[in-house]
Amino acid sequence: MRFTLRQLEYFVAAGETGSITLASERIAISQPSISTAISHLEKELGVQLFLRHHAQGLSLTPAGRRLLREAKALLQQAEALYDAAGEASGQIRGWLTVGCLVTLAPMVIPELSHSFMASYPDVRVHQVEDDQERLLDGLRKAEVDIALTYDLQLTDDIAFEPLATLPPHVLVSETHPLAKQSTVSLAELVDEPMILLDLPLSREYFLAIFMAEGLTPNIHARSAHQEVVRTMVANGYGYTLGNARPRSDQALDGRRLVRVPLAGKPQAMALGMATAAQAQPSRLIEAFQAHCRSFVSDSYIPGMVAPKPRGKGPRVAKARR
Repeated sequence: MRFTLRQLEYFVAAGETGSITLASERIAISQPSISTAISHLEKELGVQLFLRHHAQGLSLTPAGRRLLREAKALLQQAEALYDAAGEASGQIRGWLTVGCLVTLAPMVIPELSHSFMASYPDVRVHQVEDDQERLLDGLRKAEVDIALTYDLQLTDDIAFEPLATLPPHVLVSETHPLAKQSTVSLAELVDEPMILLDLPLSREYFLAIFMAEGLTPNIHARSAHQEVVRTMVANGYGYTLGNARPRSDQALDGRRLVRVPLAGKPQAMALGMATAAQAQPSRLIEAFQAHCRSFVSDSYIPGMVAPKPRGKGPRVAKARR
């Protein structure tokens, strides 16, 4: 065999992202290195793996699609060898695929992943940011080892351990009349224009908050991108509902947002760890779970304002099952 597992890793990254540039960003390897690895594989295997489109990225050939499946399986087997060696030696090492809900990832993942790899230098964390449906599907297909997400429509084949409770709140611009109130009721919102975060299961959760009160919100606009929603709200186009609490109260254009608690007792969401229920966790996964318990609680959440702040550093949270 005259190709390496590293070359296969570069090929898989390019095949899954459809771009040398995105693959380079994903695995933190230079673009020329990825291009060279792909060219070597094509020459060694005697097949064309990609069609190159000028300024439009790559697309897999039929042979490339088949080899992508085989390469991913081979890399998983190689990682299993590291896991087995780690189990035998008591070391924590190997490749961990961590999924995270796309709305949480920018806040939670950087500090959590970096601190974990700092504690375990022989571990590599691969991050997957996606909506709830795709994350749960990734767990079921063993494409994701563990996911940091909400307890949204979980089924019996998904195990979930809550770490922190995030009640919903209202976001408005700083000039909105509701911005000066201590709380806002759903009845006060129902006729206001709503900017809905339009992600699978997330949108159903927000709409269900109104349905529980027999109300229907006035949806003015939708977006699957949280920062688009926040910027529209900051510019006065309407309000939105949210659970995550970024430490910054500014939208990307610099305009300020104001968070106002919802009156009553609307259903909160639990932020926690999801895994496949029937999967036996490896020593590596157990180490990451313990790390999450020490970093995420009601008193501290990486990148967020915690619901019950009690300090500036991470605190150990008691595991709840």
